[in-house]
Amino acid sequence: MSSPPTDNKVRSWYYLPNSKHRTPDVAPGATALLRSYDGRYIGPDRSKVYLTFDEGYENGNTAKILDALARNDVRATFFVTESYIKGNPALVRRMASEGHVVGNHSATHPSMPSLANDVKAFSAEFSRTEKAYAEATGGMLASFFRPPKGEYSPLSLWLTSSLRYETVFWSFAHRDWVVDDQPPVDVTVSRILAGSHPGAIYLLHGVSSSDTAALDQAIAGLREQGYAFGVLGE
Repeated sequence: MSSPPTDNKVRSWYYLPNSKHRTPDVAPGATALLRSYDGRYIGPDRSKVYLTFDEGYENGNTAKILDALARNDVRATFFVTESYIKGNPALVRRMASEGHVVGNHSATHPSMPSLANDVKAFSAEFSRTEKAYAEATGGMLASFFRPPKGEYSPLSLWLTSSLRYETVFWSFAHRDWVVDDQPPVDVTVSRILAGSHPGAIYLLHGVSSSDTAALDQAIAGLREQGYAFGVLGE
């Protein structure tokens, strides 16, 4: 492992959407950082798209999301926190048993650069979530990490890689996390289909009732566009 970088300046992940179904541009220098520190925002197979769900707390939708994925024979990647696992062990066991990838979203959902100068505290965000998952399922979390709030630094990326995790950002997201202000379902479907591109990693939130209701139509529409569905680590 290389020496740790000294740069711990906080960056916020973002991408620049386009209307041509092309890989979106990201912040200057971000692609090089991901290449250096085992990160990605595009899936490994450009013939596929990748559905990922961030699970910070349960809002009554995850079972319906799993039902929709099962109906459509699609596997996804779920990023879970320690508190989510402890509060919803049966749902987490179902994710694993139905063939989905379950990755790490930290124990307490902090901005990871805020802990990057305290290696013990930084590492605990990973290990506590791993322990909760092992206790709930008897298995091991997949070695993929979704940084809370999309915040990162060169040092936090380096530390994540040193813990043998791959950092996973995204190339599609929309304002789906405000539970009292959900987009109409047809708007969500339209956004998902308009935002497709080869290897797209979709960030969706498990708290979103709109995403949940849109899944069947969105999956059908993406298949009509010619995409299959992948999971990280295939």
